[in-house]
Formats: sequence, C-alpha cells, structure tokens
Amino acid sequence: MAYMIGVDVGGTFTDFSVFEQETGELFHYKDSSTPADPSRAIIQGVLAVLAIKKADAASVNYLAHGTTVGTNALIEKKGARVGLITTKGFKDLMEIGNQRRPSLYNLQAQKPVPLIPSGLNCTVTERIRYDGTVDTPLDEEETRRVVRYLKEQKVAAIAVCTLFSFVNPVHELRIEEIIKEEYPEVYVTVSSKLVPEFREYSRMSTTVLNSYLGPVMEKYVNNFRDSVKGIGIQAEPYVTQSNGSIISIKETIDCPIKTAVSGPSAGVIAAAYIGKQCGADKIITFDMGGTSADISLIENYTPQVSNERTVEGYPARIPMINIITIGAGGGSIAKIDEGGALKVGPKSAGATPGPACYMRGGDNPCVTDANIVLGKLNQKRILGGRMEVDIQLAKDAIQTKICDRSNLNLQQAANGIITVVNSNMVRAIRSVSVEKGYDVREFSLMAFGGAGPLHACEVAKELGMKEVLIPPHPGTLCSLGLLLADTKFDLSRTKVLDGVPANVDAMTEQFRSMTEQGNGLLDKEGVPEDRRRFQYFVDMRYQRQNFEICIPVPSGTMTEETLAQVLADFHAEHKRSYGYCKEDAVVQFVSYRVSAIGIIDKPELAPEPLRPEADLPEPIGTRQVLFQGQDYYVKTPVYDRESFVPGQAIPGPCICEQMDTTLVVPAGWTIHVDGYGNLKIRDEER
Repeated sequence: MAYMIGVDVGGTFTDFSVFEQETGELFHYKDSSTPADPSRAIIQGVLAVLAIKKADAASVNYLAHGTTVGTNALIEKKGARVGLITTKGFKDLMEIGNQRRPSLYNLQAQKPVPLIPSGLNCTVTERIRYDGTVDTPLDEEETRRVVRYLKEQKVAAIAVCTLFSFVNPVHELRIEEIIKEEYPEVYVTVSSKLVPEFREYSRMSTTVLNSYLGPVMEKYVNNFRDSVKGIGIQAEPYVTQSNGSIISIKETIDCPIKTAVSGPSAGVIAAAYIGKQCGADKIITFDMGGTSADISLIENYTPQVSNERTVEGYPARIPMINIITIGAGGGSIAKIDEGGALKVGPKSAGATPGPACYMRGGDNPCVTDANIVLGKLNQKRILGGRMEVDIQLAKDAIQTKICDRSNLNLQQAANGIITVVNSNMVRAIRSVSVEKGYDVREFSLMAFGGAGPLHACEVAKELGMKEVLIPPHPGTLCSLGLLLADTKFDLSRTKVLDGVPANVDAMTEQFRSMTEQGNGLLDKEGVPEDRRRFQYFVDMRYQRQNFEICIPVPSGTMTEETLAQVLADFHAEHKRSYGYCKEDAVVQFVSYRVSAIGIIDKPELAPEPLRPEADLPEPIGTRQVLFQGQDYYVKTPVYDRESFVPGQAIPGPCICEQMDTTLVVPAGWTIHVDGYGNLKIRDEER
C-alpha cells in the first residue's frame, strides 16, 4: 500500500488526512498539538496513523503540512536578530512607513514593534535611477565595513533593499556577493529576488520580514525533515504556502514569509474543491478551530488572492489567499470586563490547559464549555469517544467567572457566550463580503474546523444566508487541502506601460521572461513538462491612480484582441469595486504576474448513488439542547453521521456527531446528504 498524508498543525489540535492510493480510502485523525515543538505532534500522529493502518513508514510517498511556526514567531516577536542594508538616506523607512492611517482618529494607536534593533539599519553609498541607470556606483569598501559591523553585532540575518533595485538589481546582487564573502554563514534576503516590484516601503518590509523569519524557519523545517527521515519516511516533505500551494523544504527556507498563513489557506483550497462537488460557485468559508476563526470568500470556485497583506502591522507584498482571522475558537476565553460587559476572546486557553471541561487544570470558561452546558456538545466524551470531558467543571468555570460577576444565571451566561462569539464571526464574514460589495445572501456558508459546524446554522441565519455546507470531515478539512494542493510559484515584475496596442509586444516580453523563470523553478521541483500550467495576471489602474486592480490575462501572448478584452474586464471590475468606470481614460499596466503551477497527483473521490427511499437513521440518543433565541431546552435527537445515506433528508432540530466535529441543526433547517457525503443544510423558512 502507498499513502499520501496531509498534516495541519493548529493551536489546539493537529489534524491528519491519509489517502490510501490503491483502495481510494480516505482516513482522518486528530491529536493534541505540542506548541513547544510542533513537529513532535506531527511525528506522534504519523506514527499513530501508521499503527492504525498497520503500515510501515516506507509506504508514505507524500507528506505535506501547514505550519504556524512563522506566524507564531511574528506574533510572539521571536524572530532572528536582523540587520538592514539600504541606500544612503533611507535607513529609517521601516519606521516612517507610508501615509496610510488605519486608525485615523485613535490617538492611542500603537505602531508595530520594530523588527530591526536600534543601530542595525545601515546604509551604503549607491543610487539607481528610476529608469535603471546607475546614478552613483556602489561603494564596495564601505559595503564591506557595513557587513563587518553587522557581523560584530552578531546578526543572524541581513535584509538587502536598495532604491529602484526592482528595475536594475546590479547593486543589490553585488552587496549579496560581498556579504557571502565577509559573512558566509548569515541568512540573506535580497529584495530584487524576493519581490521585484515598486513601492519601497512594501518591498523593504517584505524583505525584512523574510529575513526575520529565515533562521527560525530554517531550523524548524530542517528539524522536521530530519524527524521524518528518522522514522523511516523517504519522501521529501512539503510545506504549504500562503497562496494555497505546496513547496519543498529548500524553497521554504529561501522564502519563509510565503508560509505566513499556510495552514488556513489549505482549508480554502479544499473548500473550493468541495464547492465543485456541491455545484456551489459562491462560498464563504468559515473555519473555526480551537484558537481562531478564519473567513474567506470563494467565487467561481476560485479563492480570492491578495498581492499584499498586513502581517503584524507590516505590509507583506506576496500573494496570499485573502483570509480574515479573528480570535474566536472553541478555546476562546469568556470574561466580564471592567465595564460589566461579557466579552469572548481573542485570548485562548489553547491545547493546554484548554477549556475547563478538558480536565487539564483550566479554570477559565471557554466557548467549548458553553456549548457543553447548552447540550450542543457531547457532555461526556468528544473526539469520537477518545477524550473525556467534565460538564461540572464547565459549569463551575462559567458560574465563578461569569455568573458571580454579573446578574446572569448559568443558562443566560452560557447562551450569552455563544451569542457574543457568533456576533464576532458575523462581523468578520461581513468584512469579506458585504463591505466588499458582495450580497452575502447569494453565498453558501461552508463550515469546517472542529467548531465551525457547531455555530454554522446560527451564524448563517443571522446573516440571512439560506444554505450551509458541511464537508464529510470538516474538522480535518485543512489537512485534506494539503492532499489537493499543487506546487506553485508566483512571480511578479513592475514595468509601467500604457494599455495601448503599441505596447503589446513589450507586455508579451514581460510574460515570456517570467514564464522562462517559472520553468526554471519547476525544473528544480522535478515537475514534468506535461504537468505544468501557467496563469497570467496584470495589475492595472487609471492614469494618476495610486492603487491597482489585478486582472486575469488569457495567455502570456498579448494581442490587440487580448488587450481589448483585458481592458473591458478592468473597467467592469473597477465599476463593481468602486461604483464607476471611465472607459475613455488612459489605463496603465503596472505589475505583471505569472503563476507557474506544477500539477500534483490528488485523491480521486467518486460519488455514491443516491438513495432517497432509504429509512431515516436511528438516533444514537437524545439530549436537552438550548438553541440560540430560545428560552427553554428542547429534547433533541443525536445522530451518528456515519449512519447517513446519500439522498436522505434529515429535519432539524438535531445534533450530528462524528470524530472530528459536532453539527448543530436548529428547527426549520433540513440536512440533505449528497453522493460525496457532503451535507447541504437549508433553511426551509426562507
């Protein structure tokens, strides 16, 4: 037997999806995370999965995982000691930033914590003009003195970002050579290699972030690779990128910033795949785990990708699936604040000690505790019976920390916790839909993660959404996404050209050059010629605008017909985004983008025949459940999801339990089971 394994490392649980290639069986497993060393939980889980399947490590021919190591290093400010080398006169650019003010009227707004220690942002004499010509040659002796100084300061990484290097990188490349001569062991990031685009602050910030994470990620992924080999797995492991694709360990070390939101991105890739099975081309993903909730929007089965995002207060100019993350998970802690209001999150109890009901010493009431008290979660065992919980500890925590500090009784407090956390998630969903010009009522809500299905119907109802989609294994969808991801390299380049027929050859040359570069990267990954695909995009704007819209281009060869189509698409997208367009205005092509994709073998999932005449499953029990908006508990049937048959329709109210999650269906909603085992839950009252 040969196995493909996808691993998603979360803050509370580590998830595993295992595909047996010969039989087509898909198997899922969850285990507690080990935050001190995430690779330990991965190895423990892989060994447990192999023991269950009675397989040896040599049978694993594919292993990929999403990591939060880079994200955690940024959040906890535990990156490397980094120095900066830039053009003379620009050493304070990281502190100056740009003129964007996200909290314009907040007099107490805090600037992000500096990533470069005082005295380590250095300059050298050199200057490249805007057109790429050399104005002032690089002072190489001065550069050597700067590198020696940074070596004396014991920096672990150096970021190199000079003015207009995206047009002509000659000085940056020479600085890199000098660093390797003077300080060969230091980690180096060169902006013209990482992000050859305009806008100095974004380019410098991305370069510094990459160097800040480089040594941390290098240590982690090398340890991970050694641990994998240590248990007998011969396959070279992959790591997920923030754009939803996978890359090798070598590429991860070179560009760690590309893994900043790698775990959640895999879930969005899997959601797009499930959406095709369900015929749902408009989806809002709702991934609620133990620590956070991740929200994203999918249209035409395609996740939205942003080419710049803010990471811990700093812009990162790399392609990332557009995901909004909030501190709302099963482990989110509820409290009464100084003003007497009930608040939930963003602080989480994590895996240890976890919610009070986990019996690991936690005494803070969490969302999971409230769900157990309300009867929505199994009040004795979760994780398919593998993990015991104590409802009395949950009640005690809510009573002590909420009820005794307010005028709420136990029932009101537990219900209030769920109401607050649901409201937080509703606001996040509106931020990716309504606030972007989308009608949220046209979308289906796909809920996954260990806690997503618990809240999905209630959140959808508040938003006016009519349909909720639940994959067969929602608690491990992110790890499944790792089995569905391809290898992808996103390349970019800035060259401002007017969108006129006279420039189509120059535009084609940009795409041709980047396609050649992409082929070189796919060569290194060992991707065969017949498994290569290329996608083309261009960032466009009206003349004198300061922001661009990314528009797909049908092919890498621009013609007058292609140009006309791309211009029409730009005007239409500008009108959708901003409410107007100017078809007679000059349109500029600013940055060119190419995605070089290597197609990876994926699980082939076949549907089962529908059996609408099959008898409804027998409940495995009943539970008293208090649903949102109700004043009394309702005796509710509890089903084992494995007993559902494709084609069945199961009316609510009901509870549906499985190993990796629990689904709560209020009255008025009906579960419809499709041939792939997906649950389509519809609000019959709308």
